[in-house]
Formats: sequence, C-alpha cells, structure tokens
Amino acid sequence: MSQPTDEEVVETAAEAAEGLIFARFKQSRVKDFDVTVTFEDGVLDVDVYVNAPDDADDAEAVAEEAALTAQEAVDELFAAADEE
Repeated sequence: MSQPTDEEVVETAAEAAEGLIFARFKQSRVKDFDVTVTFEDGVLDVDVYVNAPDDADDAEAVAEEAALTAQEAVDELFAAADEE
C-alpha cells in the first residue's frame, strides 16, 4: 500500500481526537470543542480545545490526551501502510 495522503492523515487524526473527547464527556455536555490538524511536509500538528461541563476539572487534560491519541492514530496509519 502506498503512504497515506495528507487528507487521510488529517481525517484520521481529527476523528481520533474527537472520539477521545466524546469517550470522556457526554456529547450533550460539551459546550464547544475544536480540533485543528495540519500535516505539511511530513509534520503533524494537532491542537485541541475543549469547553467541557462546568464540573469537569480535567478538560485541559482531556484535550492533551486527545491530541496524543490523534498522533498515535496517525502513527498507526503509517505503520499499517508500511506493513503492506
């Protein structure tokens, strides 16, 4: 298999980050979130913002975890391409 396209990388990262956010918080309780992903010249940049429920003390930690999850998902995407 050929290497993933830039679009596939961005989509994979964004989906992974969003999935993690909603695994931690009920979607109806998240006031706002933003996942920004860029992949240029082989460099992945993931920025995650979560405006979580008022009683959530760990919104920043979840945002950081979501960014790491996005990076891991992209690593797995490239690893799968290398195996084929």
